[in-house]
Amino acid sequence: MKQIITSLDIGSDKIKLVVSEAYDNDFFVLACSEVSSKGIKKGFVVNPDEAVISIKECFKRINDVLGIKIDNVILTVPSDLSDFIKSEGYTSINREENVVNGEDIIRALQACVYNKVSSNKELVNIMPLDYILDDKNVVLDPKNKKATKLTINSVLGLVPKKNIYGIFALLDSIGIKVTDICFGGLADYYEFRKKGMIDSEVAVVNIGKDKTEVSIISNGVLIGNDVLNVGGRNIDRDISYVYDISSKESSKLKEKFALAHKKHASTSETYECLTKNGETIKINQYEISEVVYERIKEILELSKKQINILTKKEISYIIITGGVTEIEGFSEVVDEVIGKKAVLGNITELGVRNNKFSSALGITKYYVEKINFRNKIASTISEEKQEEMFQVKKKYGSILGKVYGYFFDN
Repeated sequence: MKQIITSLDIGSDKIKLVVSEAYDNDFFVLACSEVSSKGIKKGFVVNPDEAVISIKECFKRINDVLGIKIDNVILTVPSDLSDFIKSEGYTSINREENVVNGEDIIRALQACVYNKVSSNKELVNIMPLDYILDDKNVVLDPKNKKATKLTINSVLGLVPKKNIYGIFALLDSIGIKVTDICFGGLADYYEFRKKGMIDSEVAVVNIGKDKTEVSIISNGVLIGNDVLNVGGRNIDRDISYVYDISSKESSKLKEKFALAHKKHASTSETYECLTKNGETIKINQYEISEVVYERIKEILELSKKQINILTKKEISYIIITGGVTEIEGFSEVVDEVIGKKAVLGNITELGVRNNKFSSALGITKYYVEKINFRNKIASTISEEKQEEMFQVKKKYGSILGKVYGYFFDN
């Protein structure tokens, strides 16, 4: 059975659905779908009727491409008001050979959670800090090692139930089951993680449409998180206010015309558009880039300050991602404000080469690593549906041909 995973990331601007295959530590995107987020604000469902239409359309596009009905997903969830608590759990190894396996790890993790989650909270992640055999030997991987007792020290990531129950109920109403959930910051970390980051203190900054999430990962474990109520929409509003144009027009100017850093902007290049009063104006690239630059600089400065509030430890890497970071020249503002510790996201997977997909891609890598570590197969698509999906297609002759047609025919 192949490891094929469907991930769903519901943002304020876009809903992203990605189907990927994990093979030999590599990940291949088979299909992706992206629609505008209606009825969603800051990752929360505010209008269920509008939200369900958007989500249905997102799934329909994927279903049409793959020729099957997707009904299981892994999901990123809002991290607002999240809590992170340390916990310990253990289990006895009673088998005759006393060899630790994946089931023993699961039981010890369940013990970590027992009586630790209050009635108004929901568990999002259990992140192991270390594994201890027979109360004395600390190991990185306890599987296939002999012991009579396995202890796990872990960090539990919790959120208020309201963060997830609205979207759970909505997905359930359209026949979609959530297999696993994860914080977006941890997913972003897994998408851009490099060898040197695994044993380091890492901060992740995801600049979204309505908010910016700042996360702290220590030795691969998410230990802190906060949300800033500022994002790409603030840039749109600044442009709209300065030039008296619609928010839709200002968003288009931000993405297609303005630069993130004013020093490379042209003083002669202009863009013609209508104001809200119907007056035709010409917008200078240097001037609009100055507006964009000031707001991006502020967001990065606020994020940097928040990192210092969340941890007193020295940060080795700061990962910057989110759709806003795709504005041309963004890396230069990052270098100016944050410096050499900053790593700007760079997604190379075919069909999803944009930082807005970082959480949807990263949660797949997180999920596969977690499930495989427990000696299980990570797949949200059943074996029967996989067989159906990989049958010969009339138009393209194979699923690979169908996927290539999906990316390049339009």
